[in-house]
Amino acid sequence: MERILLVEDDRDIAELERDYLELNGFAVDMEANGRVGLERALAGAYDLLILDIMLPELDGLDICKAVREQKEIPILMVTARKEDIDKIRGLSVGADDYIVKPFSPSELVARVRAHLTRYKRLTAVAREEARVQELQHGNLRLLPEARRVFLAEQEIHLPNREFELLEFFLRHPQQVFSKEELFEALWGAEAVGDISTVAVHVKRLREKIETEDAPHIETVWGTGYRLCKI
Repeated sequence: MERILLVEDDRDIAELERDYLELNGFAVDMEANGRVGLERALAGAYDLLILDIMLPELDGLDICKAVREQKEIPILMVTARKEDIDKIRGLSVGADDYIVKPFSPSELVARVRAHLTRYKRLTAVAREEARVQELQHGNLRLLPEARRVFLAEQEIHLPNREFELLEFFLRHPQQVFSKEELFEALWGAEAVGDISTVAVHVKRLREKIETEDAPHIETVWGTGYRLCKI
């Protein structure tokens, strides 16, 4: 069940909104004070916020701005004022939508549903993109963010430079790189050193990730190295 925090200082309006939302399957917490509302929004595991603009101690715009700095949940702003500048201000501090009083409770529920559906879809896409960030080549799998490498689902540990070298090859499949290009890409254009160190690192990396029947990096004679075709 999705949890909603409703920050509204008009108790009659707040209770009406809460009742409609709860009838439609949402769990709703209410708060009338802006400062306390911000504290609860940051501390609680809420799926969506509904913020009135005019609130005691801290207005809805300030709450929205502070929450948006830490969380990506949907935020719906509510106000009795119809001026476009208020809508612009709300959206500029990170609100996802804006609704002007008076409005029907069914419209509020519809907008809440729409934003939660959109948020779930975007979250699912983000999770899929994170999964796709895994780099794979045959029986070799590298997780860039976690800095972990698995060979035939057994984790292997690589020193930083060998990890970076492997990640570089996996991100550029079928491209051939000379020792000079690899040295510049991994050590930096301003680095001082011998490019022969590239061959040493490639050799050490191969010893850890390859077998005779499962090669990963091939030498292109006279040119450099590239990832093997699978």
